[in-house]
Amino acid sequence: MAERDSRRIAHDRLSEPHIRDRRISVRQVYALVEERGEAPEAVADRFDLDVADVYHALAYYHDHPREMSEVLSERDRNVEAFRETVDRPDGVDPDAA
Repeated sequence: MAERDSRRIAHDRLSEPHIRDRRISVRQVYALVEERGEAPEAVADRFDLDVADVYHALAYYHDHPREMSEVLSERDRNVEAFRETVDRPDGVDPDAA
């Protein structure tokens, strides 16, 4: 399996792997390209990335399935905890699209 860290993927700012020096996560890149069918080049253009960053994020996602599964589980737990929050600010609906 590939090493945890790489030149293009960082773990320093967010609670999940993201493209180094950017706020876009590996999971977001995966969702845009592989779930929504957007072209890697379009994602790169939209977020001012090198297309290599997009492909590297996709490779990282597939090289680290356990880590990515844990990231998704943690996100789901956080969303569920937010839904259960009684002190939610007015106008904030976690189920709104």
